[in-house]
Amino acid sequence: MDQNLIRNFSIIAHIDHGKSTLADRLLQISGAVAERDLKEQILDDMDLERERGITIKASAVTLDVVVDGQTYMFNLIDTPGHVDFHYEVDRALAACDGALLVVDATQGVQAQTVANAYAAANNNLEIIPVINKIDLPGAAPEDAAIEVEHVLGIPADNVQFVSAKTGLGVVDLIAAIARVLPPPKGDPDAPLQALIFDSEYNDYRGVICYLRIMNGTIRKGQKILLMGRQRTYLVTDLGKFRPQMAPCPQLAAGETGYLVASIKSLHDVTVGDTVTDAGHPATEPLPGYQPPQHMVFCDFYPSSGETYDALREALERLSLNDASFSFVAQHSDALGPGFRCGFLGLLHMDIVQERLERECGVSVVQTAPSVTYEVVLHDDTTKRVESAGDLPDMGTIAELREPIVEVAIITPADSIGSIMQLAEQRRGEFKKQEYLSPTRVMLTYSFPFNEILYDFYDKLKSVTRGYGTMDYHVTGYRAGDLVKLDILVNAVPVDALSLICHRSKAEARGRRFLIKLRRQIERHQFEIALQAAIGSKVIARETIKPFRKNVTAKCYGGDVTRKRKLLEKQKEGKKRMKTIGRVEIPQKAFMTVLEPED
Repeated sequence: MDQNLIRNFSIIAHIDHGKSTLADRLLQISGAVAERDLKEQILDDMDLERERGITIKASAVTLDVVVDGQTYMFNLIDTPGHVDFHYEVDRALAACDGALLVVDATQGVQAQTVANAYAAANNNLEIIPVINKIDLPGAAPEDAAIEVEHVLGIPADNVQFVSAKTGLGVVDLIAAIARVLPPPKGDPDAPLQALIFDSEYNDYRGVICYLRIMNGTIRKGQKILLMGRQRTYLVTDLGKFRPQMAPCPQLAAGETGYLVASIKSLHDVTVGDTVTDAGHPATEPLPGYQPPQHMVFCDFYPSSGETYDALREALERLSLNDASFSFVAQHSDALGPGFRCGFLGLLHMDIVQERLERECGVSVVQTAPSVTYEVVLHDDTTKRVESAGDLPDMGTIAELREPIVEVAIITPADSIGSIMQLAEQRRGEFKKQEYLSPTRVMLTYSFPFNEILYDFYDKLKSVTRGYGTMDYHVTGYRAGDLVKLDILVNAVPVDALSLICHRSKAEARGRRFLIKLRRQIERHQFEIALQAAIGSKVIARETIKPFRKNVTAKCYGGDVTRKRKLLEKQKEGKKRMKTIGRVEIPQKAFMTVLEPED
């Protein structure tokens, strides 16, 4: 197809601003989906996406659209909105030439709107701002357009007004896409360079690669080279997403599609790798992607009835489809062999665990998540640790640094006081304040990442009556008065329960954690002591009382020494049982650290 008639673009927006619904209307108007097959969020084909009402994976689709008598090829990628999936958005933007920035007419510019606009600008993409939901009673589309101009610097004259639900204005938006967004710049006759922007594994076809052809042309039956792994394969199938897989004989520069080449090994494909012709390879690979910066880590262990190998195979398959997730082997004295997994956030971690159980049929025991810390030793060497259990001896540490994030909070102006109070409780440092409109303001704070990791977003929603939104990014590491809080069960430290926290909060947090832990661990035949300690100093203790059998019930009358003898015998037995007994710690106990603070 003529390159001047191709448009590659992503739909980006804050959560629930209507990206997937707008994609539905584009599919409907272009005729890519028959009316009888139409359903809401048709590109969200994962059960988890439909149940939670969010987009988790970016979805690519090719549409043939007629504008002013010309047939255009629209290669569209629908992206997630949640901050935990920003790596999906970054990958999608790298495969595009333009972006539709969707803004809710009732809510205006939100935190993720700003973050996504900057991400698109950093990729040098042409942006079309789209004010959606103009059909709602509370819509203020003109005010939203002024906000777009004020906050993002995009002229209000360029804004398109649509209702993705009813289809109002979508035809004009299609004309604007053809008119405003640039065509791809690749050369169809140059040596083949194709970017792998996603992949998935199929039991029958092997690895399926999602491609954006930057230069050259790829054909069925061609011998290709993956430049990262230096492996050659024969193309057995090529095609486009319409939105189901539709085979085609070739893909030329500027087009997107999928590739099947009987790639059996999961390790041979890397997202961001370059595909080229094996006979006439390109001189250098494409830039690819920056590796994701994992900030949240937790351990996955096979639960009872599962095997270590089954868990490893499931994690390998999942990491192929989700490039922002990583894992390495790990061993715990309490839980045995498992894996240390890296995530972009708590929602990302929750989604990965649920996908493991649903798609791979593997249930896991999951430890409480932690962030990465930097440790400076007395010999001036610096190392990163991903959990409290990995910390070296505290006597060798000169400085312990925690990750710092810059948080942009957009809120109604009457909630500023509540947010400042919340930020003070979480060791927040005020940076700046900017009014977006007379009633809405953007506050910028610097927080230790550990302070906002667990329940900060829930508290923010609570104090702003649901209207507050936030976006964050990591800015670096800073030294703090941090300590390692050990949790001891019967005087034995449990690495999976230990954590790093600020000294000022250690005692309160340790006491609260032990109270929750006491409720989760069932009573045993012997007394269980739960302790929180900093080094050798115990700062909190809770005791789980044992079951007690009345061994003197059958002693009627006689000397009291008979009863004492039986009680002493029982006491000795419990003491011996405590020495050799094993305390069963349930999975829920490892997650008590995540429960909201009282």
